[in-house]
Amino acid sequence: MDSLGRFLLRFILVPFGYLAAVVAGTLVIVFGSWKLGQMPDPEGPPFAMMTAMFAAPVLLITLISMMWLPAGIGVLISEGFAVRSWIFHALNGAVTAWIGWSLFGFVDDTHTAINDPLAVTAAGLAGGFAYWLIAGWSAGFWKPVFRQSDAVMLPAAGPITGSEVR
Repeated sequence: MDSLGRFLLRFILVPFGYLAAVVAGTLVIVFGSWKLGQMPDPEGPPFAMMTAMFAAPVLLITLISMMWLPAGIGVLISEGFAVRSWIFHALNGAVTAWIGWSLFGFVDDTHTAINDPLAVTAAGLAGGFAYWLIAGWSAGFWKPVFRQSDAVMLPAAGPITGSEVR
């Protein structure tokens, strides 16, 4: 029964972890694209804030719909083999972001990428780490997180005879 409970808990934690990963990745891309230190225009930061308010929900919905398949492969591997390493999940996020970024293609004929590869990779790392914080640290329903130590059985003692009692 304990395995069934852990199995059902995975159906809650994995999608919640995926959502947290996409939100973290979206925030990294949005804030990474601002480049506030490079804006000489004093109107730059408010304009960037307005752009982020409109672009962030669109980016979030796009990432939720596009990233589930590449991320799902890594999640299935981690759940199947109970891989709980934060490094695995961070790298899974980076690879997923890179694959998703390459699927978007180019904006126009100039073959300029939609976003900076550094921001995309950072978003993937942040997303993978966010997934690990929610669901990855306890991956694998069949492998308990906190193992209970097996009780040690002492050998049964025979009857006490008079010569043993002093």
